[in-house]
Parts: sequence; structure tokens; C-alpha cells
Amino acid sequence: MPSTRVVVTGLGATSPVGGDVASTWQALLAGTSGIGYLDDEWVDTLPVRIGGRVAVDPSEVLERVKARRWDRSTQFAMVAADQAWADAGLEGSGLEPERLGVALASGIGGVTTLLANYDTLLEKGARRVSPLAVPMLMPNAPAANVSLAYGARAAVHAPTSACASGNEAIAMAIDLIRLGRADVVLAGGTEAAIHPLPMAAFANMMALSKTASSDDGRDPASVSRPWDVARDGFVLGEGGAVLVLESEEHARARGATIYAEVRGAGISNDAHDIAQPDPEGRGGTRAIKMALREGDVDPATVVHVNAHATSTPKGDIAEGLMLHAVLGEHVDRCVVTSTKSMTGHLLGGAGALEAVATVKALHDRVSPPTINLDDKDPEVDLDIPTSKRDLPEGDIVALNNSFGFGGANVAVAFGSV
Repeated sequence: MPSTRVVVTGLGATSPVGGDVASTWQALLAGTSGIGYLDDEWVDTLPVRIGGRVAVDPSEVLERVKARRWDRSTQFAMVAADQAWADAGLEGSGLEPERLGVALASGIGGVTTLLANYDTLLEKGARRVSPLAVPMLMPNAPAANVSLAYGARAAVHAPTSACASGNEAIAMAIDLIRLGRADVVLAGGTEAAIHPLPMAAFANMMALSKTASSDDGRDPASVSRPWDVARDGFVLGEGGAVLVLESEEHARARGATIYAEVRGAGISNDAHDIAQPDPEGRGGTRAIKMALREGDVDPATVVHVNAHATSTPKGDIAEGLMLHAVLGEHVDRCVVTSTKSMTGHLLGGAGALEAVATVKALHDRVSPPTINLDDKDPEVDLDIPTSKRDLPEGDIVALNNSFGFGGANVAVAFGSV
């Protein structure tokens, strides 16, 4: 594969803690949680009544007529893509449509559209099902609509690898650029699964935390607690994030601002269990090693990790084993954080939102904290600050890890510029 350097020139996000990158980033640094009680009419029928709704609803941002033709997951993608496009200064840049690609993921796709139309079918009959249902619910709808908005005529992909999907889209975008198939790629992920069926399903498989779902007075903001001994499952969030990835040559030729370099990516699979990670973290370890090897990264230069750490009993421990296996004696100088403690778990959008946070951490030289870590699990031997932490000067590298059902593992290494 050609040694083309890939850089990040634009960022966009809508999340449970902010409606854009600036507000999201400030909230993360401040340790602000976006988790609260859900006020939907259906929530009282569920064993879990908390979640992370986006801080700014897309109806407040998007043109109403267009938004009605998009599933909520696509709405999040469009909000984030619009921000990233503007941030990268691509409007009027003369970029050829044939050199613009999209890699935009979703773990579940347009599930709210699918289920709403099924309800319509049962209650009102087949003739009342929306003719737009299929283009709205298909998993590649977010990627396709972003490509339509910006005229992207290079490859347009929608990887689906559960909770690793957003990070896998970034890995795919790197390849598109290095293989010469595009100069610029809009890459990221989105998810809108706060709905009674997926929430009930996750709860019944014991993946979601049920803490604060009874009238016990527990603050919902305290429930997502990665690495804490009291963790008992993740909290579902929603939102989306998009990064503009670009060949360095193309970015410098147009005078673009560069936030970070994408050094490398690694993808592997556990082939261990459909839901549980390999308890020894062997698949994730291979993915992280691949990312470092592809980027010619010395483990001693890795000073920050935005961990997958969802607040599940087994997954959090396995990721700690991975980092020790890869970084060895250097793990002690690596600042590890889980922004899911504040945003909840965005499933297919998680890796993308956390990639934005990783890039911001490198660019601003500061790591966000992990909140709700009151009593760290003794099986987790990592430096996990509970308040923001400055990162060192010089050439440094940060990792963004994502792992998903089916055994999917993706790690992306970003470097400072």
C-alpha cells in the first residue's frame, strides 16, 4: 500500500453532551454527563428508564422538510457532516466529486423507522406504510444521504460491525485515501436506537445497567461508571460524529488546517462469542498492534487512549489486559479515559465520537476525565484520571479503541502534528 500520509482537517458531532464539537469537547473536559431519565411515554414499560438523548435535537438544526425524509440516525449524520464539511473549509475548494468519498457507519441502522412502519402496518394496513420506509431504514442511508448532499462520487461505504462500526469507517477511509481512490473522505458513525425494542433487548441480555431505573433516587448521571467495581452495564446514548480525512498533500495544497495525522488502523476479530469479548483480549491486542505497526509507532510515544470501556464487567477488564500487552512498561505513562462515562454508549456512533475526542485531546494536549470512578476495580491497572489531565509536548500518539458484538475489534492511532 502506498505510504500516503492521511490527516484530519474537519470535525463534526452531535452528542448527549453538546450539539457541536466545541460544546461537546468543553462538556467532556468539565466531566459533564449527558445521561438522564427518559421522558418518552413508553419508558415506564421498560426495565431501564435512563439514556443519553442528544443535547440539541436535529429538528432544531435541519430543514424540516428534508429531515422528515430521514431516519433519526441519518439526521445525526447530516448534522455532524455539515459541521465537519464547514470546519474543513471544503465549500468552494474545487474538490472534484470523483475524488470525494464517504465511509459512514451505523450499528443498527434505521431501527426507529423500521419499527414505526411495522406498527403502521399492523394498525392501519399495508397501504399506509411509507413509500420512503426502505430508503430511510437501510443501514447505508446515512452514508448515502451524506454523499448526495456533497456530491461524493468516489466510494461510499457503510460498514456494520456493531459497536466497532464508527471506528471501522475511519479505518476504511484511511485505506480509500492510501489506495488512491479518494483525496478526501467524510468518515464517521451514527446511531439512534433509544426505542423500547432495542432497549428491552439490551436490558434482557443484561448488557444495560438497570441502576437508577427504579424509584431509588439514584442520579442517572452516576450510572455509567467504566472500571468502577460497581459497574453493571452500559447506558445507551445517541448521536453521530464525522471526521474529514484527507491526504496530507491535498490538505497542504489547499491550505487546510490540520488537527492530527491518522497514523494507522488495525482490524481483527475474536471468533470467541457473539456478545462477550475474549476474556484475555487477544483479538483486541492484535488490532492495536496492527494500528501501531501500520503507523510505524513506537509504543513509548503512546500517551493517551480513549478506551472502548463501556462499563461492563468483563469488557473493561479485557481492555486493560490489551493495553498492558501492547504498551508493556510504557503503560504507566499513558493516560486512559472513557468518555462513555459522560455520553453513554452510542453503539455504531461511539467510535466516531470518541475519535473526535481523541483528535481534540491531541490537538489541545489535554485528556478528558473518566467520571463516576469512585472505586477502581483492582483487576484494572491503568492510569485513569478523574479530572482532565494535560498531555506532554512533542510528537505524541493517541489510540481510539472500539470493540463490538460478533468479536469485532478496531483500533485507530492518531499522531500529533
